[in-house]
This record gives sequence, C-alpha cells and structure tokens, in this order.
Amino acid sequence: MTTRSIKSSANKKKGVSFAAEDAGPSATPDIPEGVWRIAAIVIFGIAAFLRVYNLTLVPLHHDEGVNGNFLVRLVRDGAYQYDPANYHGPTLYYFSAFWPWILRLFFGVSARETYGLNTVAIRLVPALFGLATIWLVFLLRRYIGTIAALSAALLLAISPGAVYLSRYFIHETLFVFFTLGVVVAALKFYIERNPLYLLLGSASTALMFATKETAIISTIVLLIALVITIVYVRLVRPSRYQPKSKRKQKASSSRPLADFVAELGGRVNLSIWVLLALLIFVGLNIVFYSSFFTNYPKGVYDALRTFNFWSKTGKEAHVHPVSTYVKWLVQQESPLLFLGTVGALVSVFRPKRPVALFCSLWAFGLIAAYSLVPYKTPWLTLNFIVPLAVCAGYAIQVVFESDQHQLRLPLVILFVAVAIGVYQTVDLNFVNYDNDNTYYVYVYAHTKRDTTALVEQIDKIARQTNQGSTGITIVSPDYWPLPWYLRNYSRVGYFGRLTQTTEPIVIASESQRSDVEGTLGPQYELVPSGSGSGSFPLRPGVDLLLYVRRR
Repeated sequence: MTTRSIKSSANKKKGVSFAAEDAGPSATPDIPEGVWRIAAIVIFGIAAFLRVYNLTLVPLHHDEGVNGNFLVRLVRDGAYQYDPANYHGPTLYYFSAFWPWILRLFFGVSARETYGLNTVAIRLVPALFGLATIWLVFLLRRYIGTIAALSAALLLAISPGAVYLSRYFIHETLFVFFTLGVVVAALKFYIERNPLYLLLGSASTALMFATKETAIISTIVLLIALVITIVYVRLVRPSRYQPKSKRKQKASSSRPLADFVAELGGRVNLSIWVLLALLIFVGLNIVFYSSFFTNYPKGVYDALRTFNFWSKTGKEAHVHPVSTYVKWLVQQESPLLFLGTVGALVSVFRPKRPVALFCSLWAFGLIAAYSLVPYKTPWLTLNFIVPLAVCAGYAIQVVFESDQHQLRLPLVILFVAVAIGVYQTVDLNFVNYDNDNTYYVYVYAHTKRDTTALVEQIDKIARQTNQGSTGITIVSPDYWPLPWYLRNYSRVGYFGRLTQTTEPIVIASESQRSDVEGTLGPQYELVPSGSGSGSFPLRPGVDLLLYVRRR
C-alpha cells in the first residue's frame, strides 16, 4: 500500500474540483501570508477566551448534572454502560475521564477530589472541542477562500450559541466537531489523494455515531448534499466560471473514476484502504459502545437498538412547531442566518466554489430535517450554526471579490455582524445565562444561579460538622444537577419523596413545605436564602428548601 500524497496529480484529475483555486484567478485573495496567520491567531485567541473564561460562572444544567454523574461513576468505579433508552453515546464520558485518570495514576486516590472531577475540568472538554472546530474551519481556506475562512471562523468564534454550548458539558460540541472533521477529511482525501485522510474520515464518522444517535440524520444530509453538489455543478455551472485550463481538461476528459483509482495505486490498493477504513469505523464503535469490552456484546447490541428508542422520543418530548429553529436563529443568530442565506443563494446561482454550495445544502438541509422532527431543543442548532458560518464567510468573500479585492466594504459588513454577535454573546454567556425569558433561547429550563448559593450553604453547614461525611437527605422529586455538586459527600440519599430522617441536612421542594415541616417537627429549622424568601430557585417552576437539624 502507498500513502503518498499525489498533489501534482490533483491538478490533472477530471470531474468536479473542490479547491478554491479551481474557481479562477479571483479565488486566491491578495492577502499576505503573515496577515492570514496573525488574523487566525487573533480569532483563535478570542474564541479561546470566550469559551474558557470563568467556566464555573454558570451553574450546571440538569443534563450536565446527569452527564457529570455518569463521569463520576466511570472515573471512580470504572463503571459505565450505555443506555439506549435515555442517554447519548459514550465518547463524552471517556474523553472527559482521560485527565482525571491521569491525575489518579500519578497522584493516587487518597482524596476524592484529586481525581480532577470539578466543573472547570469537565467543561474544558467541550470548550476544547469547540476551539478545534474553529481550527477545522481554517482548514477550509483552500476550498472557500482566505477571506471566507477568516470570516467564518470569526463569526463562529463569537456566535452566542456556539460559545454557550462550548461551555456546556453535553455531547453536541463534540458531535459537531466530528461532523466537520468528516467533511474536511473527505475534501483533503479527494484533493490530495492521500489515503490517510480516508482513515481519518472513517474515524471521525465512527466517533460521530459513538457520540449521538443523530449521526444518522447528519450522515444522510451530508450524502444528499454531496450528490446534489456534484450533479448541480456538472450540469449548471457556467463554463465562464471555470479557468481556461479546466475547460481544456474537460474537453479531453473521459474516465475520471479510472484516473482517481489509478492515482490511489490501483483497485487492489484502494480496496485495502477502504477495508481498513471500514474496520476503523466498526472497531471504534465496538470499543466505545462495549465500554472497552467490559459490556460486550450487550453494549454493541444496545447501540443498534438506540435508533428505535430515539425515533419514539423524537415524537414525544420537547415538541415544538416546525418554524421553531428558524425563529430561534432569528432571535440569537441573526447575523449568521442572514449572511449564511446570502452566501447560500450566491453559491446556488454562481456555483464557482462547490464547497460553498455543499455547505449551503448541508446547513439548510439540516435545518429542514430537524424542523420536520417534532423534538426540538436549542443545542441542536449548533449542528447548522457551523455550516451557516461557512456560508456567511463565503458571502463576505463574494463581496470582497466583487469589490475588486478591496477590504473596506467586507470589513464594514463583518464589523456590523461581529458587533451584534459579540453583544449577544456577552449578554447571554456572562449576564443573562440563566434568564428564562423567551428571547434567550439557549437558556432552556436552565438551573438558576441561586443554586450555587444553596450549595455554598450546604458546604458551610458541613464545615461546621464533618465535611464529606455529613449526611444529606433529599426528598424533593426534582434535584438535578445537585448530584454533581454533592459528588464529594459520601452520605447523600436521593429519595424523591417524603421520608423519615435524622441526617443533619434535608432538602425539600417548596411544594412539600407543610408536609416536611410537619414530619420533621421542631428538630429542624429552615435556612433562609440570600433573597430572604426561604427558598432557593433551582430552575423555572422548581424551588428548593434547605433544612438543618438543630444542635
């Protein structure tokens, strides 16, 4: 087998070409390489600051608490089994467990917190994947243009939703990274004829499926977008948009598929690489879903059953109207939606760069697909925010080229879009991160900031007794994400209903106040919240009460 990259042959291939330079002389902007590097570094720095700064500011969402609970069990007990009925794939937990396991290996297990299980550590995982997604956008430079790549990366870096969800310990940011990884690997494999990218694309596809069951939706949309792009470009793209060299090649082309196979070393060689790619896809899924063979073959069987479970869930939970995603995008991602729509329309009517057309079909294909599914949650918008950013960047690129490579107008447009995005991002992520006003669509049944005050009160009471071994009885039926915040307490009972107890701390729901006080009697007193109301808001419609046993 050969792994050589045949770049010289790429210029000789026939059929649809996806490289930006194939669109003609105007595809390569007159921007010095040094300017490109500085701009990329600045954008990456902005993205990193917004995603990493003060990761403990926002209290964990209900789902983050559930995911954190899985991680705690995996790190401390080595126990994890995939459950297709309720939860997503295992990659989030295993990637997040890596650092705590390293700490455990080198520093021992004398203290529970030395595992590295804290809010910063777990949220840093999606934050890093969010940054890696922006790095992948930079890799699209050759296929969409320099201005497009920089603009897309910047718009994604300051997107309110992309930032908010990169600071969330859920699966979506990892899933979107692997999806874009498939696209970038496929492009590089096609252009450079290097089988290594085929294997990387296979690994990304496998990790998509090992992250979320919605991989089937993204895969179908990507394949449809690819087929339409190839057919549309061959049939519709005006010859005047092709370089003269390409027109001559088209006239003499006859067997593009045969040339492709030959450049990869022949049928036998290509077959071996395809087989390896299939083995990687199957192998990675087996490894993750079987919990590294500790739950084999049940975990693998459950991975196949998941599509049946989630097809039912998609019709029963979080049901919203068809127009919901468009409405949410208008409210919190208007620059991306507007510029992305412009870029998509241009790519359709002037298909100079097939990758821009492909991303347009990808973005709006996903919006259509997810809109048709009754199940809708704000974090799913991240799936189309990324390709929308590429389309928006391409719109800026088109303005740049039509204005004879003058930066003034593109910069004005980009400045307005970035100004709106930065304001919304700061407002959402650092001010109104728990505001359940319908405008803040990403704040979806989110934990209130007063929950941290409740946790601080519990820690204060525990310090007065014996922190870690202090007993806590939780009778409230709603308590997530408290299991994450109380992970270092060894005596916590989650009853979800009224029960007799003698533990020093009792947590109840506001709706249980009279029954709890009648049951506990004068032995317990209510700890007032900071607001003086006596209750600690957990999330919309759920208020908790904290009782402490009198000495």
